[in-house]
Amino acid sequence: MTSQKPTLTLRPALAADEDFLFALRKATMTEYLTRVGEPADDAAHRARLLHRYDTAQVICIDGTPAGLLKAHRTDTEWVVVQIQVLPTLQGRGIGERVLHRVLRAAQADALPVTLKVIKGNPAKRLYDRLGFEIVGEDDIQFYMRRAVRTSTETEAE
Repeated sequence: MTSQKPTLTLRPALAADEDFLFALRKATMTEYLTRVGEPADDAAHRARLLHRYDTAQVICIDGTPAGLLKAHRTDTEWVVVQIQVLPTLQGRGIGERVLHRVLRAAQADALPVTLKVIKGNPAKRLYDRLGFEIVGEDDIQFYMRRAVRTSTETEAE
């Protein structure tokens, strides 16, 4: 018996998704925000959820909402604004699969990818593994960038 990889899809976030995404944000981010002294109250979570909501996509696993991706292209780069996966589904490669979609789009556009990660967030290990490098930091977060890859580098991935 072979086990199939769950089907991962992305769909645009709708207004009806806000309650799920708000609960997701609180479940995935409160600990890290609190640890670095950033606001983690409902108003702060709601403001961050609504930031760039036009780019929000719901990550679905076998059709069931499982996370959030906010990423967009500018003239000079692809920007990952937020990525969150339900705590019960973390560690299963979902975030990596979603990020690979962004990386492929950026590669097709010959653009780098940038993101920020709160210090202490274990997601940084994934970003390191995928070739992101720290290009700056402040007291709260690392600023990371993955340069455009050459064709030989992408063949190895």
